[in-house]
Amino acid sequence: MNKLKPEKTAAARWRQRITNMSPAQTLTCYYAGAILLGTLLLASPPAARGTPLTFLDALFTATSAQCVTGLIVVDTGARLSVFGQLVVLALIQIGGLGITTFSVYLFIYLRIGVSSRGRWIINETLMHTPVSSWRELIRKIVRLTLVTEAVGAVLLAIVFVPALGFRKGLYSAVFHSVSAFCNAGFSLFSDSLTGFRANPLVNVTIMLLIVLGGIGFLVLRELLQLCPRPGRQRAPRSKCSLHSRIVLIATGFLIVVGAVLIGWLEKDNALLGMPLTERIWTALFQSVSARTAGFNTVDLNTFRAPTVFMIIFLMFVGASPGSAGGGVKTTSLALFLAIFYNRLRGNPHTTLFRRTIPDEAVTRALALVLLAIIMVSLALFGLLSVQSPDMLHEHPREFLGYTFEAFSAFGTVGLSIGATTYLTAPGKLIIILLMFVGRVGLLTMAFAIAGRPRPYAPRYAEENIMIG
Repeated sequence: MNKLKPEKTAAARWRQRITNMSPAQTLTCYYAGAILLGTLLLASPPAARGTPLTFLDALFTATSAQCVTGLIVVDTGARLSVFGQLVVLALIQIGGLGITTFSVYLFIYLRIGVSSRGRWIINETLMHTPVSSWRELIRKIVRLTLVTEAVGAVLLAIVFVPALGFRKGLYSAVFHSVSAFCNAGFSLFSDSLTGFRANPLVNVTIMLLIVLGGIGFLVLRELLQLCPRPGRQRAPRSKCSLHSRIVLIATGFLIVVGAVLIGWLEKDNALLGMPLTERIWTALFQSVSARTAGFNTVDLNTFRAPTVFMIIFLMFVGASPGSAGGGVKTTSLALFLAIFYNRLRGNPHTTLFRRTIPDEAVTRALALVLLAIIMVSLALFGLLSVQSPDMLHEHPREFLGYTFEAFSAFGTVGLSIGATTYLTAPGKLIIILLMFVGRVGLLTMAFAIAGRPRPYAPRYAEENIMIG
C-alpha cells in the first residue's frame, strides 16, 4: 500500500496544477492539445488521398483549422479524404467555439478594471438577461452557433445540391456554413467560391454567416433581445449598448468603404469584363471576406498593389471582440479614431456617443495594436530572411506577397496571393507560429495587460520628454 502513495500524491499534484491554471494557460493548452491531436490524425494514412501528408503539412493544416485561419498548403477538397476533411471541420468548430467562449469571458473579466458605475452600465446595457452560470452562457453560445450554421447549410444546400448531387451538395453546404460562421475560410473547392461568384443566394448566405460570426456573441445576443417576438415582451431597454453600436457601425463602415474601394480600384483590372451585378457581388464579397473569413470569388493575384494594401489593412483590423474572427478588432479602430478626434478638439478624455471610455480600455487598445504591429514586423522579417536568402531569388512583388501572407496569418484570415505555395519548411514554421500567436497570443496578452490594478504601485516624480 505504501508504494501507491507516491503515485496518488503525484496524480493529485497534477490535478491541482491543472485546476490552478490561469485562463490564458488553459486557452494555450487547449489549442496546443487540439492542434497536436489534429496533426496526428491528419498525418495518418486514412486522412489523405494517396500519399499521407507530411508531419509539417499536417501541422500547418491543423493549426490553420484550429486557429480558424484558412491558409492551406494542400488542397482540402482534392488532397484530403472525407475523414481528413471531417477532422478539419471538427477543428474549425472546436476552435471557433473555444475562441468565442474565451473572448466573452475576457470581455466580462475586463470589467474588473472599470469603475463600479462602469460595471453597472455594462450590466444594464449589454447583459439584458443575466446569465446564471458559465455553463448557461456556454450552452447559449453553442446553441446559437449550431442554429445559425444549420440555417446557413439549408440555404447553401438549395444551390449546392442541384449542382453537386444530394450527398455531396449537402455535405458541402454544411462544411462551408461551419467554415463561414467560424470565419475559417476553408473550402472544398480548389478555386474557393469563384464558381458561385454570380449566385446571389451563395453570396448573401456566406456574407451573412461571416458577419454574424464576426460581430461577436454578445452583440448577437443583444440584437436577439431587442427583436420583438410573438408572445414575448422586448427587453426593457430599447437602445443598443455602446459596445454593440461601435461594433455595428465599424463593421458596416469597413464593409461599405472596402467594397467601394475594391470596385473603384479594380474596375479596369480584376473586375473588367464582368456584368455590373457580378462586379457588385464580387467587390462586396471580398470586402466582407477580407477582414476575417478568407473566402474569395476572384483571383487575388490579379489585384493591383493599392487594392492588396487596402486588404492588408482590413485583415489587420479584423472582426469584433467575442467572435471567432481575428485581428486587432473593430473596437480598437473605433477607439483610435475617437482618441484622435477628441485630442484634436482639446478633450483630454476619450468619448464616443456621449459616453466616456475608461482610460484602462484606451491604454489596453493602444498596447494591443502596438504589440500586434511589432509581432507581425518581426515575423515578416524572419519570413523574408528564410524565403529570400539572396537578391537573385527576389521578385519585385515578393515583399508585398509575404507582407500579405504575414498579416493574413496573424489576423487569422486565410487569404493569399500565392506566397503559401512557395513557403519553405522554415517559412511554414513561421506562418504556423504566427497563426497560433495571432489567434491565442492576442487574447493571452489581453489578459496580461488587463491585470488587476495595483493601488499601491509607486509613483515617482514626473519629468517631461520631447515628443515628435
